[in-house]
Amino acid sequence: MRRITVTEWPIKTAEGTEGKESLLQVLSILVTNKKPEEMPRGLEQFKLFNKLVKAFEKAEQTKVLELEEDTYKFLKDTVNRDIPSIWGTNKNIVEAIDAFYNAKEE
Repeated sequence: MRRITVTEWPIKTAEGTEGKESLLQVLSILVTNKKPEEMPRGLEQFKLFNKLVKAFEKAEQTKVLELEEDTYKFLKDTVNRDIPSIWGTNKNIVEAIDAFYNAKEE
């Protein structure tokens, strides 16, 4: 199990209003923007995505993302392959991804 504190930071939306972003939104964007042909399929992946959704829903309330190892590995592999390099210019995203990578197995 990995536990990651979910940090939030203020953002300006495209409409110019104030908003918030967090590690959960960053990870969600990476997963949902995968090309359909790159999305994993099959019963085990179906179960993994269900665990992922439940973990994200719980983390919205508790501000702690708790991931089983298979779910953590899936997200880590997704970050490794799909994170846009330009996001490295946003210190908040860099810090959130560092916290995600530095989560110790418990």
